[in-house]
Amino acid sequence: MAAPFELSCWGGGWGLPSVHSESLVVMAYAKFSGAPLKVNVIDKTWRGSRGDVPILTTEDNIVSQPAKILNFLRKQKYNADYELSAKQGADTLAYIALIEEKLLPAVLHTFWVESDNYFSVTKPWFASRIPFPLSLILPGRISKGALNRILLTRGEPPLYHLREVEAQIYRDAKECLNLLSNRLGTSQFFFGDTPSTLDAYVFGFLAPLYKVRFPKVQLQEHLKQLSNLCRFCDDILNSYFRLSLGGISPAGQETVDANLQKLTQLVNKESNLIEKMDDNLRQSPQLPPRKLPTLKLTPAEEESNSLQRLSP
Repeated sequence: MAAPFELSCWGGGWGLPSVHSESLVVMAYAKFSGAPLKVNVIDKTWRGSRGDVPILTTEDNIVSQPAKILNFLRKQKYNADYELSAKQGADTLAYIALIEEKLLPAVLHTFWVESDNYFSVTKPWFASRIPFPLSLILPGRISKGALNRILLTRGEPPLYHLREVEAQIYRDAKECLNLLSNRLGTSQFFFGDTPSTLDAYVFGFLAPLYKVRFPKVQLQEHLKQLSNLCRFCDDILNSYFRLSLGGISPAGQETVDANLQKLTQLVNKESNLIEKMDDNLRQSPQLPPRKLPTLKLTPAEEESNSLQRLSP
């Protein structure tokens, strides 16, 4: 059996093995191709300040960036596209380019630029997995990098203002989702019954958008209206990532969360009931304590008790 490759990536949450799209792409492709992969979650063990994961490490190589990692795995004969035709291979490249051009900017904006999402979800999640003091610096640096990437690719005439850029990238992302939904149709995967590189890319970018609970869900709401794409993500999670990194199935995680919420509500109700009972007891009329009657002995009984205490 071949020695497993080691993949360093961000950890999981919300029923996902990783919340990082590019890490999910590599993890899904390794599952599809049968590549032996040992996942090394970088939570609490961050060593750099750039956040350039995923990183694949072998005895002789260190490879970063999803496209390069997938090419390396293919050279090691772990090829998920072995049965694709030349036309299907060309379609794969075209759809990946479409995802990176049309969908990626909106995903970056949803996670790293939209202020409500960033401050309530993205920043706390990533900061909790980075040691101090980098936890104060790195999320903000990634956020600025995401914004700069969006503006460099889309901030051109006639889109001068950020709001105009945001409106355009979300229009493009919705169009991209519609095209992916139409291409998938009722099929299990994009090229039949066997998952390939395109399935890994689509899953990697859609699953976090589908599963992470954001306060601002503009693009998420549109995705959830495309039932075949949601089914596609659920099928891959259930078939290839049944157990998450924490040992809980994606479907089971929602049950755990629901049970925890019910338990919290029950404890709160009991606490409120106890406090109400305490208040009622404090407000009830207080009676003075009753004194126990004192028994008086006759002189003869006192003398008898004294003799008993003195006798051996």
